Amino acid sequence: MKTQNIPVSPAFIAISWIAMIGGSVVYLAGLWQAGMELNEKGYYFSVLILALFAAVSLQKTVRDRQENIPTTRLYYGVCLLAFGLSVALLVIGLVNATLMPSEKGFYGVSFFMALFGAVAVQKNTRDNQFTEQGIPVNNNVENTLE
Repeated sequence: MKTQNIPVSPAFIAISWIAMIGGSVVYLAGLWQAGMELNEKGYYFSVLILALFAAVSLQKTVRDRQENIPTTRLYYGVCLLAFGLSVALLVIGLVNATLMPSEKGFYGVSFFMALFGAVAVQKNTRDNQFTEQGIPVNNNVENTLE
C-alpha cells in the first residue's frame, strides 16, 4: 500500500474560505453594531486577530513537525501559548461581559468558525501547492496501487 496524493476538493476549499471569511465578517459585524465602549471592541478585535494568526501558525508548525521539516520547540511553544491565550482571553472576556447569553454564543460560534476556516484554508493551500509540485502529501489516505 502506498500513500497517494489526492487533490483537495473544490467544495472543501470553498467551504473553508466561507468559514474563515464568514466567521470573521459575522464576528466583526456584531462587534461593529455592539453597544460596547471602543476599548472593549478593540479588545475583542485584537483577540480575533491574535487567534487567527496563532491558529494558522500552530497548524503550520504541527504540519512541519509531522513532515520532519525543522522547527524549534520554542516557536511551537509560542504558537501553542498564543493560541491558548487567545481562546482564554475570549472566554474570560465573554464570561465577564454584560451581554445576553445569545450574544455571547454569537461571538463564540463566529470566533471558532473563523479559526476553523483559517486552519483549513492554510492546510488546503499547502496541500494544493505540494500536489502541484508533485511532492507527496501525508493526507492519511491510503490506496492500493495495482
